[in-house]
Amino acid sequence: MKDGFFEVHAENCMGAGGPPHRVLSAIREDYPLSIHGVCMSIGGPEALDLTHLARFRDLVACYEPMLVSEHLAWSSHGGTFFNDLLPLPYTKDTLDKVCAHIDQVQEAIRRPILLENPSTYVAFASSTMSETDFIREVSQRTGCGLLLDVNNVFVSANNHGFSASAYLADFPLEHVGEIHLAGHSEQLDDENELLLIDSHDRVISDSVWMLYRDVVSRIGPRPTLIEWDSNLPDWPVLRAQAMTARRIMNEHGIVLTGELNHEV
Repeated sequence: MKDGFFEVHAENCMGAGGPPHRVLSAIREDYPLSIHGVCMSIGGPEALDLTHLARFRDLVACYEPMLVSEHLAWSSHGGTFFNDLLPLPYTKDTLDKVCAHIDQVQEAIRRPILLENPSTYVAFASSTMSETDFIREVSQRTGCGLLLDVNNVFVSANNHGFSASAYLADFPLEHVGEIHLAGHSEQLDDENELLLIDSHDRVISDSVWMLYRDVVSRIGPRPTLIEWDSNLPDWPVLRAQAMTARRIMNEHGIVLTGELNHEV
């Protein structure tokens, strides 16, 4: 597959030189690049880490990726970093903070970002708006695009008992600039109820493929990434996942298709 793109986690490439940059530079010579941040803590109540933002800015300036994205989540508080993407309450106060943070990031890198919808396992009783309304308002106020993670939608829908199809019907699809697909795992929570985990360690489920097909039928093809971060299979399995996404997109036109989430 010669017309794909590679996506890298920004934080894996923020050091000064070394093997990550040698590999990334070689990839950049032949493929479009997407830079995906995971630690900006855009959804947190505290100010952004300016050192981290500067490193993010410099990485974007160095490689000039076709896409830049971050998560609607938080991961640090009071000087402590949590190795996870944590949910936030959907309130006016949180909305104002998220928009201010996105404006700050976009001003620093001098371009719009894509904001990814989260996978969540708990929800806040204090929320006063739906996730889709919150995301729509963020995009309208900041001008950012959206990264639609279809597996995240499916995981959250199952964990919270809402309809994934209804969520997508209310999602501002017109602002989607990239799509993520991934596999999820199942486990039981403390109350012996089924809990889906956005694990990125197996093939994409049939249900997620169905949702993806529905999205593409509505908005046409978008750059699509197959995320697979652990328990990596043999290459033919990865390629088959990418080819399935390609076939679905080819039904509605042709754009770049990501083959896997290659973290360097």
